[in-house]
Amino acid sequence: QVQLVEEGGGLVQAGGSLRLSCAASGSIFSFNLMDWYRQAPGKQRELVASVTVGGTTNYGVSVKGRFTISRDNAKNTVYLQMNSLKPEDTAVYYCKYSDPRGAFWGQGTQVTVSS
Repeated sequence: QVQLVEEGGGLVQAGGSLRLSCAASGSIFSFNLMDWYRQAPGKQRELVASVTVGGTTNYGVSVKGRFTISRDNAKNTVYLQMNSLKPEDTAVYYCKYSDPRGAFWGQGTQVTVSS
């Protein structure tokens, strides 16, 4: 089992920044993928960004150029730096950990961007 603890959500004005973190603990595989997803009210959950152990990143179209995903493998922690936030970025942000056994999700953290 893998446990994920997310931190860093909150309320911010449009144009502002927030940094989310997600720490994984438990039975961590050396080969894994960590992602951030988000879900806004009435919408499907969507991929925000992902990063491999080797540091290869992938971003959703709507956040490319504004958000940066990174990870500290020694701490099993993934970060999401969110800049130039827009009201449409308002959502619950979820951390996801995946390895050959399957996927584990965090509890989610609310990000609200006011206009």
